[in-house]
Amino acid sequence: MLTATVLCAVLGACVSVKVPELPGGDLPAHWRNAPAQLGAKPDLTGWWKHFGDPELDALVDRALHDNLDVQQAVWKLRAARALEREASTKFKPALGFQTIEEPNPANTASYFQAGFDATWELGLFGRSGASGHIAQAGSGAAEAELQSARVSLVAEVVREYLQLRAAQRSEALLGMAARAARTKVALLRVQERLQLASKLQVEQGLAAAAKAESQLADPRVAVVQHAQALALLLGKSEPDRAWLAPKPLPRLADANVASVPADLLRTRPEIRYAETQVLKAAGELGIAKADMYPRLALGSSLTFAALVTGQTHLSDVNNTFSIGPIINIPLFDWGARRAVRDAREDQLHAALLGYRQAVLQGAAEVEGDLAALHASAQRLHGAKVASVAMQGTLAMNERLRQLGQADALQLADARKALAESELDREQARLARGLAYVALYKALGGAPLPTEDAACVAGSSQGDGSTKNVANADCAK
Repeated sequence: MLTATVLCAVLGACVSVKVPELPGGDLPAHWRNAPAQLGAKPDLTGWWKHFGDPELDALVDRALHDNLDVQQAVWKLRAARALEREASTKFKPALGFQTIEEPNPANTASYFQAGFDATWELGLFGRSGASGHIAQAGSGAAEAELQSARVSLVAEVVREYLQLRAAQRSEALLGMAARAARTKVALLRVQERLQLASKLQVEQGLAAAAKAESQLADPRVAVVQHAQALALLLGKSEPDRAWLAPKPLPRLADANVASVPADLLRTRPEIRYAETQVLKAAGELGIAKADMYPRLALGSSLTFAALVTGQTHLSDVNNTFSIGPIINIPLFDWGARRAVRDAREDQLHAALLGYRQAVLQGAAEVEGDLAALHASAQRLHGAKVASVAMQGTLAMNERLRQLGQADALQLADARKALAESELDREQARLARGLAYVALYKALGGAPLPTEDAACVAGSSQGDGSTKNVANADCAK
């Protein structure tokens, strides 16, 4: 029997399944749409700080701590790690105790048994290693999901904050345009009474003023919507009053956004998740191959048995002890195990292709977002030039008005045009900010979760008992 055990162990080492190498060569050597001159690599863990807005920085910190989606992902990660620890004990010796009491057919006595049972499955033919791969894949997928939640959360907080401030600024600029339009209508009515303007000009002025007033509704609704979205991201039912106070749109500093393409393999959660699926598929294939061979374990038992008659009388008391191998040899199953093995091989090939797809998709998103960021910078430059030109036009009209060479209508038109030009500039600035957010989301930019992230999240919510359980787990 010892020889058979040694032979099984040797054969088990020969049939174990190794995790295949991940396919490479799908990432470009450099980003085609990146700036020509590259500086230092960007800070993927603090990219939103380039907006230079302390309130935004504080909101991101609060969201990472209070967001419910992130907290759910933290608890799922804790559960996955616990299951990984449990899987590591599957092929270690186990000891149990049990009792059995059975009455005899005449119901005049009962047989009582008590004893210890010990088993140790050896996990041969790669079964132990494959089970470890599956458990590691589970915790790795939970880690990727947690980081994906953090990446999405940071991007959404920054996006909603920028849109909130842009909506407030749009409301102010559209208000300026509406006031200029109303001023023009008042001047046209005066000129109409003096027979210097026609009824048609007055009606056209009224239509323009009404249109300007109606445009104020969109930014007002947007302010409410984006403030409420921010509250949801922070795990709150209603927004803070401070958010509703109008503030200017943060200006993005000229920060380097170029990154080495290989960084995607480290930072993008979708790629990390696809990698865990390859590991899981390899583990499941290993289990399927191990099922083609015998399962071998060692077992022993120590049993105490007695016949109980009456209330306290024991008779036929005896003890038994046994130890020996437990062998389960598959003989014939109509090809079921072979079919499972073939299916697991196909699933592994599919997982490898899924990894390649995740890499290609990540690279494509980054390239597209780099191009969008470059285009938004060009749009912002043109909007700035137009705004500066309109400011000069307004200043010239004001001087001409002082010299009596321009009338009030021209001045009102210049003010309205300046407000509309400033609005285009703000929208261009917002578009650049949103393109910047999209790029860093594609790069997987977010604070990396620390080892004690689960402890922090667990102790930040719930009642006292929940906090005690979380702290006790962290102490372990």
